Parts: sequence; C-alpha cells; structure tokens
Amino acid sequence: MNVLFILNDPPYGSERSYNGLRLARALAKQPEQQVRVFLMGDAVACAKAGQKVPEGYYNAGDMVKLAAAAGEVGLCATCLAARGIEDAELVPGALRRTLADLAAWTAEADKVLVF
Repeated sequence: MNVLFILNDPPYGSERSYNGLRLARALAKQPEQQVRVFLMGDAVACAKAGQKVPEGYYNAGDMVKLAAAAGEVGLCATCLAARGIEDAELVPGALRRTLADLAAWTAEADKVLVF
C-alpha cells in the first residue's frame, strides 16, 4: 500500500507533526508499505538540521532523517522560501519539492493522512 502523510504544524508547540512522523515510521516497518511524507507550512521546520532540544525531548530533525531512510520526504519549496530555509540547512534525505510533486504523490497514494 502507498501511504502519503501531509504534515502542516511546526515541529514544536504541537505534537501533530511529531505524531505524524511517528506513525509514518511505524507504518514503514510493516511489510509491503510505501510511505511518503510531505511537509508544508510551518512543518518544513521539522527538517531543519542542527536542532537543539532539551534532554529527553524528541528531535524533529532526527525523526525526519529516519522517515527519509524508510521512504521519501518532500518539503514544500514555496514554504521553505517563505521561511528563508535553504537546502543546505536541511537534514539528509529531506528534499525540496513542488506542489506538482505533491499532486502526483496524492494521485499515486492509496491513502492520504493529514496532520
């Protein structure tokens, strides 16, 4: 099954993106699952490298790296530009994508989950 996760919330202050990334990783471990994650709006900050978080707290950047290792992670190019985030600032595996890419991923998906 091909599952697309669309995340919209910032990495911290809400746990929606955190929980979306957790579920994406868990689903990717299941047999015959293809998982894609698309970060939009404030969620693009989840993929920023070098995040410093309190000890014992999750690191959204590390979670994005793990999701990318298990599937594909795309980031809204317009959203990145609006926030002044350059490709060099992203964690490995997180790639700048377009709305056309998101449309194609959506058309190919068997299920779309929005967080």
